[in-house]
Amino acid sequence: MIYTAIDTFYVTDEQLQNSPSRSDGIDETTETTLRIYGCDLIQESGILLKLPQAVMATGQVLLHRFYCKKSFARFNVKRVAASCVWLASKLEESPRKARQVLIVFHRMECRRENLPVEHLDPFSKKYAELKMDLNKTERHLLKEMGFICHVEHPHKFISNYLAALETPRELTQEAWNLANDSLRTTLCVRFKSEVVACGVVYAAARRFQVPLPENPPWWKAFDADIAGIDEVCKVLAHLYSLPKAQYIPVCRVGDSFTTNKSWDSPSQPVPKYAYRGGGKEKSQCPNRSLSIEQNQVGNGTRERERDDTERDRDKSNDRGHRSKDKGKDSGGHSEKLKRHSSRDRDYHSTSYSREKDRHRIQHSCQSSVLRLANVSWANEI
Repeated sequence: MIYTAIDTFYVTDEQLQNSPSRSDGIDETTETTLRIYGCDLIQESGILLKLPQAVMATGQVLLHRFYCKKSFARFNVKRVAASCVWLASKLEESPRKARQVLIVFHRMECRRENLPVEHLDPFSKKYAELKMDLNKTERHLLKEMGFICHVEHPHKFISNYLAALETPRELTQEAWNLANDSLRTTLCVRFKSEVVACGVVYAAARRFQVPLPENPPWWKAFDADIAGIDEVCKVLAHLYSLPKAQYIPVCRVGDSFTTNKSWDSPSQPVPKYAYRGGGKEKSQCPNRSLSIEQNQVGNGTRERERDDTERDRDKSNDRGHRSKDKGKDSGGHSEKLKRHSSRDRDYHSTSYSREKDRHRIQHSCQSSVLRLANVSWANEI
């Protein structure tokens, strides 16, 4: 059997009984309901975001691991579920934008709470605070796990186990469905993936009344024990006996994707810059003393403004260089024209003098011919 050395996040039953949520006065039933509710959010959002099942499975495991170290009273399960989906999509190489995740979770909460579905404006203060909280919660996730986010799912063992046991084909789909449902429980932080895979295979075989070899026991070939298999079956049976999970407001912050005290109070919008015709026009803001929170929100805007300023400066420098080169070219061209004009002037003056000399010579020749004619005529007389 091959084990992954970094897949070491497992807790005991005693640690689960003394979880941080229990220390904050949250009973076991409420904690179980909120865990199931968070996993339902991850599964539904993954379908809406068109993510593969591996992303949703990883997100649910991350949620269970996080709440083994943090309390439901300090971190809202809705916000944590969104951050788990966002982080899992990057871990499984199917990334989604933060804007897409926030819009999906905002719409799901409107549907679940029977609220009017409103568009989440990406340029509003509400969206900026939600995105900031999404990044902050993701950092909390990574910090609590020591940046070790490797997850090993039982799905990859199911097909090999069933092929080795030579079971019917319909057993594979049933075992796969049970493995998906097991992610809503704490089995992923209590047992290794091989034990969970053996448990769902045994539960699927019992449901379809398919006998499995017991002499020798089949689970020993897959490095599992009968106690772990029985516990997996008990947890799945208890999960199917529970009603549909509903949200229970136990978080002290009380903020979600649709309600926040700071959104209800009138405040100035996030400062942004509008670009019209290549120019930059800053929006008017009467209150110049921005709070620290608004300054953090406007960091991205200021960075974009700085990049645009540098881009405009580079463009102006390029235009200046081109104008200088053009001036050099035009200066050289004018000097050439001057040289050509002086040469033409010299040529024309030279040709004029030649023409004048030719006329002078022609006139002198004619006068000499006339004199000779006069002399000859006088001699004849």
